[in-house]
Amino acid sequence: MVPCKLFVANRGEIAARIIRTAHRLGLPTIAVYTPSDTLSPHVSLATESVELSLRAGDSEALPYLDIPGLVSIAQARGATHVHPGYGFLSENAAFARAVRDAGITFLGPSTDIIEKMGLKHEARILAQAAGISVVPSLDPDGLVQDLDVAVSGAAKVGYPVLMKASAGGGGMGMVICNDERELRAQFDPARERAKVLFHNDKIILERYYTNARHIEVQQVFGNGQGDVVHIGERECSLQRRHQKVIEESPSPFLTGHNGMDLCEAAVRLCRSIKYGSIGTVEFLVDESSGEFFFLEMNTRIQVEHSVTEVSRAGLDLVELMILQGVEERSGSFLSSSSEHLIQAHYPISPQSHAVEARVYAENPLEDFRPSPGVLQLVDFGGEPYPEWLRIDTWVSTGTVVTPFFDPLIAKVIVNAPTRAEALARLCRALEGMKILGPPTNMPFLASLLRSPDVVAGRATTRFLSSFSYTPPALTILSPGLSSAIQDIPGRPALLKGIPCSGAMDDRAHAAANVLAGNPPEKEALEVISVKGAEVRIKFWNAALVGIAGGHSGIRVRVNDKIVGGSWVRVVIPPGSVLELSEEARGSSGGLRVYVAVKGGFPDIPLYLGSKSTSLGFGGYQGRNLTTGDQLRISDNNNSLALSSFQLSAGLVPSYPQNWVLHVVCGPQDGPEYVTPAGNNKFYSMSWIVSPNSNRMGIRLAPSDDSDRRAILWARRNGGEGGSHPSNILDNAYARGTLNINGDTPVILGCEGPDMGGYICMCSVARADLWKLGQLHPGCTIRLQRISWASAKNLLDERDRWLGAVQEYMQGSSPRAAPSLMAYAVHEDEAILDSMLRFVTVEGHPAAVFRQAGDSAILVEYGTMKLDFSVRARIHAFESIVESQNVRGIIGFGPCIRSTMCYFDPAVISQKQVLSVLVDAQHKVYSSIMSSMSFPSRRITFPIVLDDRWSRDALERYMRSTRDKAVYLPSNLEYLVKNNGLKTKEEALSKLTGSDWLVFGVGFYLGCPFFIPARFSSCSLIDPRCRLVGQKMNPSRTFTPRGAVGIAGLVAAIYPVESPGGYQLFARTLPVWHTWSRGKNFTDGNPWFLRPFDQLRFVPIAEDDYEELLKDYDAGRYEFKIEPCTFDLSEYEFFIAGIAEEVNEYRARQAEGVAREETRGIPVTSPLSASVWRIKCKPGDEVKTAGDVLIILEAMKTEISVTAGQQNVGRKVRGVCVYEGSAVGAGETLVLLE
Repeated sequence: MVPCKLFVANRGEIAARIIRTAHRLGLPTIAVYTPSDTLSPHVSLATESVELSLRAGDSEALPYLDIPGLVSIAQARGATHVHPGYGFLSENAAFARAVRDAGITFLGPSTDIIEKMGLKHEARILAQAAGISVVPSLDPDGLVQDLDVAVSGAAKVGYPVLMKASAGGGGMGMVICNDERELRAQFDPARERAKVLFHNDKIILERYYTNARHIEVQQVFGNGQGDVVHIGERECSLQRRHQKVIEESPSPFLTGHNGMDLCEAAVRLCRSIKYGSIGTVEFLVDESSGEFFFLEMNTRIQVEHSVTEVSRAGLDLVELMILQGVEERSGSFLSSSSEHLIQAHYPISPQSHAVEARVYAENPLEDFRPSPGVLQLVDFGGEPYPEWLRIDTWVSTGTVVTPFFDPLIAKVIVNAPTRAEALARLCRALEGMKILGPPTNMPFLASLLRSPDVVAGRATTRFLSSFSYTPPALTILSPGLSSAIQDIPGRPALLKGIPCSGAMDDRAHAAANVLAGNPPEKEALEVISVKGAEVRIKFWNAALVGIAGGHSGIRVRVNDKIVGGSWVRVVIPPGSVLELSEEARGSSGGLRVYVAVKGGFPDIPLYLGSKSTSLGFGGYQGRNLTTGDQLRISDNNNSLALSSFQLSAGLVPSYPQNWVLHVVCGPQDGPEYVTPAGNNKFYSMSWIVSPNSNRMGIRLAPSDDSDRRAILWARRNGGEGGSHPSNILDNAYARGTLNINGDTPVILGCEGPDMGGYICMCSVARADLWKLGQLHPGCTIRLQRISWASAKNLLDERDRWLGAVQEYMQGSSPRAAPSLMAYAVHEDEAILDSMLRFVTVEGHPAAVFRQAGDSAILVEYGTMKLDFSVRARIHAFESIVESQNVRGIIGFGPCIRSTMCYFDPAVISQKQVLSVLVDAQHKVYSSIMSSMSFPSRRITFPIVLDDRWSRDALERYMRSTRDKAVYLPSNLEYLVKNNGLKTKEEALSKLTGSDWLVFGVGFYLGCPFFIPARFSSCSLIDPRCRLVGQKMNPSRTFTPRGAVGIAGLVAAIYPVESPGGYQLFARTLPVWHTWSRGKNFTDGNPWFLRPFDQLRFVPIAEDDYEELLKDYDAGRYEFKIEPCTFDLSEYEFFIAGIAEEVNEYRARQAEGVAREETRGIPVTSPLSASVWRIKCKPGDEVKTAGDVLIILEAMKTEISVTAGQQNVGRKVRGVCVYEGSAVGAGETLVLLE
């Protein structure tokens, strides 16, 4: 074969199909793509790939139609041949001409033939010249350009008639008229539509056959010299909107008729025009008479070419096109004696029947409307496929089907000795596959293949217009304030920053499922329905629904008829609308309602073990539901025999306006954090739920407006953890923990982070977490401390209540419907100390075991400083515990100087867990720590320093949040000054001149936390390379994924686009891949890094980074990973040798911090607010403790910030804010001398 290079002017399935054949033949290939196609397989498969230019606002389809642009790329890349595929420019004569004028061989027939066959009126004339009948019309060419002529012609031809665009294709622009009235009404619109779609307003009018077949000579192949062969026929009568759905070969209709006449007619036509390359001749066959008529010729390879190849073993039609093109380029053509042009080479086998089904991302319930979205699970059954099955596709799990292109996502082709067996195989194959995400036509196809008419081969082109198909599904008509899919328990055991998710009120969720006849943990809808934003759901089939939760004013309606309140089982007839409406709420609490459907939602795939909706993954499309979303349900037709009923009032929980939350104290509620008086005050106060509360957290404020200072701190700052007393060195969080952010308490919810740098005074008892789901803004809360034993009793009480609900639903009388508050709880002074154990051995850092709610224990080491020998001890401690495989211990959340041990209190007691942990700690003490070493990985990351994306994030911040701060306008310049350095280059050299060691993975979505290190044969954590910087306050609302930032002593890589407060200095590849693509994610986990990984950064240019990011997203990028070891003894020896130099560096660093951050005695904001009035100026002297310096505004309330007794006599050195600016809790407002 002469040297060739193939340019593929297409995308998706056909592009990948062409490239595979080209590579098998040894041809290098060039692919093109638009941004949404970056991850498509044809981009990865091609030898070279080129991104097409796209103007802002343009459809992504346009670049694939840009003739000059495509030809220019083909020339620039040295292409010798162009394959157009199907669709786009495949039958565009101007494109073929431009390619050939550029000296490149076009794989297709001559430009003249493309042009003539592309106009249906000219194609009709050529067919008639070859002695082939055409569909009856007024004139040979079928054209009608005048309404009166059309009307008279239709009268002669006979109604009904079909109008279609002469230049049209793909079924677009066709109009059926049953009488003169319809013809007159549709004529001008049909011409206008033809002009818009095809830039040609010529219309053909033909007789419309109501009982006809669409049969085509499935491929003809010619050499352009008059030598032509055919490869049998295929039937494509099953069509929606004139587009094919099922194709099969041979035609079941022609089995009883003379199919060879039709094939010979196609060959005769192609010989008469000296057709070259692959093509298809389409015919209309009258069901009644068997008479056939020429329709059109496709001068390209067709979508359904696969069924032709399957029906002839070893046939590759793309290869034939390439072989013909190679001959053409050499100035020759395939010889008539070539085996490819001998008809006997393509025998018709009576023992082979092939059927193809097109799988589309479209919704049959909505007239086959395209349904773009993320394919959350693609499973074709696993390769290798049976020898009778072929799948042509371009999609995989995580593929985004965009609205820019045809919604075809796969073709499923089977063959078998008989038609009946082929149909059965195809049906079985479709039912064994999963393509989950937005609706597809796969269930429709399976239903169609079971239709008696299809099985008997009786289906004509109008069959689908009367085929009835109603899937078991529901459609969201209105989602209310929010609607999402949740289950129980969500993802509580994954840790590593992956939110637990799941039902926020697990009791109501479980009850709704029991009412619907499901297991309590089954997935259900969690909704918020309020007046003006009601939840409305249409059920296409019968369904059994359980509804629970919400306030007493919720009313359940079916087809506008009230069937009850919440806590009800409802039978939904087919085609009915369920509505949750809000009557007068009154003084009750309650917010979230749970709607469970019998059988759940089978087409929602598991993600990391749960169907719950979270931060961009899980549930339906990784988001809340919206109007028009369709969810498949189980077939519940047998539910109609049941009746609706209300759950016993004695089993329905009370949702008050004023709640009591039972909490288990700790870990950071001791006198070193909050004064004893402050502790008592905190638990005696009443708190109000803020409107800013959501699934991430319940934000609280004092219910008494006069109580400005809610937290009485026992310290001035957080030491190395931060400048505010609420700051600590990062540690893991327990679920439901009460986090103090500045002076604002936040109860972390289902989507909250699992680690961070703020103290946690207590955690909501696990049995009371359900209450968080029913707290609405304005509710009040009082926190009641209880012991671990009381918390466990409450958990047991919850289980008894659910058992009573299940007994009630089974028809038996519950022994005694237990009240949710039946167990009496009280504060016990003996359990208010959260410190469970203090263990110390001379020469070793002390270990403190702190209670962290009823499901976790926090283990802290040493003082609140970053010391990697401590981190090494934590790793050794965890390894000892994990090696024991203790039932009930879920896992650990390690951080800088601590680790959180999570356990299941239903399986193991706190006392038992504590015993295991203390025993493991004694083993650590008895081991020789100096000889400790850990296996590690050294991973090379590309990095862009001082990148434009980070600068853009800061510019957004300055426009939207605040424009003045010590770290603005440049985070990098701030780091230079804050660390006593001279230039950005010096800062960047410290940041990238050393490697980094990961000490923790968590917070959100596998975010790694790491510190600088120097590496030889092992990790050497070099304090001279550490830079420090404060967190931005308030945080940014946007941070690009892959951004690298630093706060305090710690750096991090942002795994996804998100808010953030770290000082940004670079961008690298993200460390989270939702769909686990690529060789570095072979374990199926979406997070990449783990503790003790060593990171090496190699600077690259921004343009190079953009290309690498595309490769990473597509799963093509592979990190360089080298095995290595962290050795503690070598680290300690190294630290001892540089102690003096470290002290000098830290002294310079401290001077910089003092200059940039202290600059005087700070007066800070007690909460997040906006500055309303500034009441002081530089030089003013504080006269009294009550002197007002700043007036803040928060939630329509004025808060005066006073100087305080300790600052009487001091002068104002500077004001750090301006009126109208936003400030965060702990942020400096004024500096005093």
